[in-house]
Amino acid sequence: MNPVLDAVTRRIVSRSAPKRSAYLARIRAAAHTGPARGDLGCANLAHGFAACGPEDKLVLRTTPRANIGIVTAYNDMLSAHQPYETYPPRLKAALREVGATGQVAGAVPAMCDGVTQGRAGMQLSLFSRDVIAMATAVALSHDMFDGALYLGVCDKIVPGLVIGALSFGHLPAVFVPAGPMVSGLPNKAKARIRQQYAEGLVGREELLEAESQSYHSAGTCTFYGTANSNQLVMEVMGLHLPGSSFVNPGTALRDALTAEAARRVVSLTALGKNYTPIGEVVDEKAIVNGVVALLATGGSTNHTMHLVAMAAAAGIELTWDDMAELSAVVPLLSRMYPNGAADVNHFHAAGGIGLLIRELLSAGLLHPDVRTVAGTGLENYLAEPFLDGETLVWRDGVAESGDKDVLRGVGDPFAPDGGMRMLAGNLGRAVMKVSAVKAEHRIVQAPARIFDDQLDFLAAFERGEFPADAVIVVRYQGPKANGMPELHKLTPPVAVLLDRGLKVALVTDGRMSGASGKVPAAIHVTPEAADGGALALLRDGDVLRLDADAGTVEVLADLTGRAPEGSPKETDAWGTGRELFAGFRALVGPADRGATIF
Repeated sequence: MNPVLDAVTRRIVSRSAPKRSAYLARIRAAAHTGPARGDLGCANLAHGFAACGPEDKLVLRTTPRANIGIVTAYNDMLSAHQPYETYPPRLKAALREVGATGQVAGAVPAMCDGVTQGRAGMQLSLFSRDVIAMATAVALSHDMFDGALYLGVCDKIVPGLVIGALSFGHLPAVFVPAGPMVSGLPNKAKARIRQQYAEGLVGREELLEAESQSYHSAGTCTFYGTANSNQLVMEVMGLHLPGSSFVNPGTALRDALTAEAARRVVSLTALGKNYTPIGEVVDEKAIVNGVVALLATGGSTNHTMHLVAMAAAAGIELTWDDMAELSAVVPLLSRMYPNGAADVNHFHAAGGIGLLIRELLSAGLLHPDVRTVAGTGLENYLAEPFLDGETLVWRDGVAESGDKDVLRGVGDPFAPDGGMRMLAGNLGRAVMKVSAVKAEHRIVQAPARIFDDQLDFLAAFERGEFPADAVIVVRYQGPKANGMPELHKLTPPVAVLLDRGLKVALVTDGRMSGASGKVPAAIHVTPEAADGGALALLRDGDVLRLDADAGTVEVLADLTGRAPEGSPKETDAWGTGRELFAGFRALVGPADRGATIF
């Protein structure tokens, strides 16, 4: 066991002991020796199975067999979630094969940050995670279920489902992926055209054509953003079936894995011999394993909040300092766009999550002794699923990478650390992802240009107002100000400035994206400007210094006696449903505590 991994885990266990003990006591008290619906009155139960077919109705009213709740994020506007349209009948058929029943317990919202980038709707994105958690709890509140299947892929959906599932931590849970779309336009070509559009070198028609070739069919977007980081983290935490995360939709293997997920969750219920509630699967070791996997692959910075919030839902206190310590010892083993040219399909073909786990286990960088939906021990996840005729089988996974430009072993990493930096200084605390940032761009000292809205920066860029080095500050973008939208539209123009040879960086209390790339960016600055943070005291011309190597983010000016300037835009409080989230903005906690209302 790596000594840092061991020390961080022990510290998390010690720090979390009171809350974790209370959580486990609650879920154990909620557990029943038989189906919870056995405690329902006759009228209650009759309502619960009134719409079922005769066969399922008979099982539900007369036999102590498992009834599985299906919580789905299906909609057909999101490519990643469109495949879920056919999942409920498939899952129910597989459940009947093992004598169980299934019901769609409820649906949760699923929005796409790719559609809402730069739009007012993006300000609902982060808050949608907590809405999804609450919707999951509502779906499971009927006491009809012995276990649950969770259908979700993208950015806030999976963390929200996990938080909701952990509020019913006595129920077994299997998360069911839908898989990535097949590869389209190479990511490098897409990024080049985006940058050319930002410079005015190509028009909207060329840009739309490139985007359409990239995002072209059902399935998850293929770059390694938050959605695919979700899938990888879920598998390494033992909540997916082994090897299932990156199997493409519409394939026979995908269908077989979907059916097996239904059969598997039945075997984990209290009615079987392997009762495995999700509240005991998601323990301190599983959380640390998730963090390590994220770091080893250069995953989404959004998970510096999501993993903290997910851990808290299980009574576990994870901090940014824990992540920073782990990042220092976890090598970067994968390069996927935006950290490289490859996509998740190339990663999967090169050996995928199974090989990643094998390498990290060999270096003592994962906890092997964990409970998973595949059984006790992370070694279960070294196997790879195949079809033997029509039968699903698991075989030993590969021991070496098929493409070392995409996936490597611990003896030959892309970098000696995980590429995630936690910065601190007189501006507060921040996160910086450096896995795609060149070494010469990791230290930036330059005068600040201050903006209270991303559109103001974009307008200034179009006016040609950046002839010299600059640290671009976009403030009043935190959760209390306006819901903490992703500011991914800033990436192409700032990348243009970088390519012109300027020393530039971005500082913001907002989010960037799972697709953050080569631009040095101190994000999630805490405290945020709207909550008394030092960002509100900055003025144009103040010299700022970002040093990813030293882990600092500072203003080289005396802020004593300054009054805050700027404010969230008044128009951010209403329209596109934002007025419905005023209570969320008032209640939400800081980014380093998960930016959650719970």
